[in-house]
Amino acid sequence: MALGTATAPYELRFDAGRTCLDLLSTTHPEERLDSVDVLRAWITGSGLVPADTALTHADTGWLLSFRELRAQIDRLVRCRPRPGVATYDLALARVNDLARTAPPAPRAVRGEDGQLLRRLDGPPGCAALLAAVARDAVDLLTDPVARAALRQCEGDNCPIVYLDTSRGRRRRWCSSEVCGNRERVARHRRRAALSRA
Repeated sequence: MALGTATAPYELRFDAGRTCLDLLSTTHPEERLDSVDVLRAWITGSGLVPADTALTHADTGWLLSFRELRAQIDRLVRCRPRPGVATYDLALARVNDLARTAPPAPRAVRGEDGQLLRRLDGPPGCAALLAAVARDAVDLLTDPVARAALRQCEGDNCPIVYLDTSRGRRRRWCSSEVCGNRERVARHRRRAALSRA
């Protein structure tokens, strides 16, 4: 859920509630998608491919494409849809264009113990993986209930957007362990400072 879900040194997060929002989280607190290795870890950690899928064919072109998709989704999630706003319309057109490609095709295969395992029909291409994330964004943006549940973390300087599926819709932070804990520590220090004064 929180930090270290995929590969500990990268501190990737998968707790925003949607794959497209988890992609947005890769910019905080600094650029996380800074190498092809990290992108591979994110693709696997996000569940776009089964854990043992070889992504050795991924290259810097993939990295640039995922960052570009992230920027377009960010514009769509953070802005209110208003007709005639050029940056919004361009972002929407780009995400729709990327969503047209077929996502990776899954299939069920028997493992050594006879259990069915999820595998991909072949090595996933960049366009297919981008399509999966773009389709997730389209689903999010066109679902009024999900759109209404979008929240930005209330943590200091935290830009993470998440889907609030908590009971009563009272979730305040991207992660209780990260921003929530920082807020509790800050509140405790403020109370301690007041009691000393």
